[in-house]
Amino acid sequence: MISGLEPLLVVLAFALLVGGVIGSLIPQLPGAPVSLAGVYLYWFATDMTEPGTVLLVALTLVGVLTWLVDFLGGAIAARVGGASTTTAVIAGVVGLLLFFVTGPLGIILGVTATVFAIEFQRQQDARKGLKAALVTTAGMLASGVVQVMLTASILVTMLVVAL
Repeated sequence: MISGLEPLLVVLAFALLVGGVIGSLIPQLPGAPVSLAGVYLYWFATDMTEPGTVLLVALTLVGVLTWLVDFLGGAIAARVGGASTTTAVIAGVVGLLLFFVTGPLGIILGVTATVFAIEFQRQQDARKGLKAALVTTAGMLASGVVQVMLTASILVTMLVVAL
């Protein structure tokens, strides 16, 4: 480590960890990868001694789980709500495309409308289409809460490591 650089890297690492929690709140920001970048930067700043190997692996797994929740939460919720696998996949693609074009509200509305439209057409039942769409929306919002909790747990763990 270059002398005098460690404190700057530690501050940057914690800025990334806080950014990861914020990123979990905002769909366009990658919360889990930013949190993991903070963990690994801190690890590098401490000459790869803190956190220890077991904790580093555990934090990495939590980060990967958080990332999976981010990408799969809506699709899983769609399936739970009664949507077909095809509907869940199409809604996921719509959400991914809207990610680049709209804000968080556009993503949620686009996926909800997609699930409703496809399920209504598939089942010829507005109630079943609406149920699938509402459960999908609730699942997407719940996955955001789970992401915040997981990235916050990474931040708190790293605070304990640093103290």
